[in-house]
Amino acid sequence: MLSHQNPSRMNPDRVVILGAQGFISLHIQNWCIANGVDSLSIGSSEIDLSDVGNASRLAALLRATDAVVMTSVLTPEKGRDYVTLMRNLRMAETICTALTEVRCAHFVYLSSDAVYDAQKIPLDEDSAREPIDQYALCHTAREMMLGAELSGKSIPFCILRLTTVYGPGDKHNAYGPNRFVRTALREGRIKLFGKGEERRSHVYIDDVVNLIGLTLVHRSSGTLNIAIRPAVSFGDIAKIVSDLAGKPIQIEHAERIVPVIHRPYKPTQLFRFIYNLGRPIGPIVHRTFVNSAVFSAFPEFRFTSLEAGLAHFIGAERSLADNGNAAASATGIKGE
Repeated sequence: MLSHQNPSRMNPDRVVILGAQGFISLHIQNWCIANGVDSLSIGSSEIDLSDVGNASRLAALLRATDAVVMTSVLTPEKGRDYVTLMRNLRMAETICTALTEVRCAHFVYLSSDAVYDAQKIPLDEDSAREPIDQYALCHTAREMMLGAELSGKSIPFCILRLTTVYGPGDKHNAYGPNRFVRTALREGRIKLFGKGEERRSHVYIDDVVNLIGLTLVHRSSGTLNIAIRPAVSFGDIAKIVSDLAGKPIQIEHAERIVPVIHRPYKPTQLFRFIYNLGRPIGPIVHRTFVNSAVFSAFPEFRFTSLEAGLAHFIGAERSLADNGNAAASATGIKGE
């Protein structure tokens, strides 16, 4: 749950975004421009946060009136080993060390729903952090490191745990809406693992950035899952993308990399059994959320429907392709 230091909206003096070139970071920068908020983006080319020796360089750029948004993280495709884990933890160490030299007015950390054990659904902000891999451990540890440092200085700390984010500008192309839209438009096909039964929360990028913006203008503290319900299966997403693509799309089914694991419910999980209508749960089957905390914190906020978000995304991808082809024609280069 969140509490607001600013009951009414008040723009921060400046937003410092740690992570300059990331998918979400670029959209936050656009939010700052659209809302007339001064901002500073710091990328690894300016300061390598994984080198703790750079803490003083970071501190020299911060002001006591800044709202800091940390988007910097090495995502799973960069590695799931201990080397990547330690680099991620050193980023948090660098920030904690910098904050011993200078204060900030507000800190927002973009975490992940990976911190939860997916077997214990539905999830909410009170669900226990039970990381099951090193990427999840990195976020859990960083939440704790930053939380301890900021609490000691009475700096409002907001943790936003993101579920799957999709939309224009995504650089990860992970399994789900981002990959489905691109392969549908470029190759006329979508590949599903198994029948795509797993249900997940998929949130449009504009909604994520709007919620980040609301936490900034209200100077919010606490924890919030950015999740949409009901969760939707990958198979249903593939069908929606196919319907919106405007051309025939072949849906292929590949063998699962990880087998579906069916586990019985514990007696203490009776509510979850009823909530999921008795369907078996496992680490890759379903990941569902109770998201009432979003509307308690921001009563006027509404999520973009999956159909509308995918339609916007498809339109943006088509425009990007058209602009690329136009540029190629102008230079005499044949587009792909």
